[in-house]
Amino acid sequence: MSKFYIKWWKNQHTIPTNPEEQAKLWMTLLAWVRADLKAGMFNDWGACCDAGSGYCIAEGDEVSLQSHILKYQPFIIFSIKPVLTVDQTIESINRAVAAAKGK
Repeated sequence: MSKFYIKWWKNQHTIPTNPEEQAKLWMTLLAWVRADLKAGMFNDWGACCDAGSGYCIAEGDEVSLQSHILKYQPFIIFSIKPVLTVDQTIESINRAVAAAKGK
């Protein structure tokens, strides 16, 4: 199972200008986030104090993640990167060193 670091930010072109509508949309999206956290789709989620961006940590495969986050679009824009654990990083470095010695 892969782990993903997700940076997200609100798509300002889709956010209503009416403050009450903004709050209603934001609370709807947050209810979805809470459900995704409870279901284990997201391991961690946070909003930056600028109120327009944040991060998320998710585990799974690329296809499932992509299918799952589609519900947040077009209101949220994502930048998603797979990440390695410390053990995976050490293993990768050791493989690179071993490969370099073999040349």
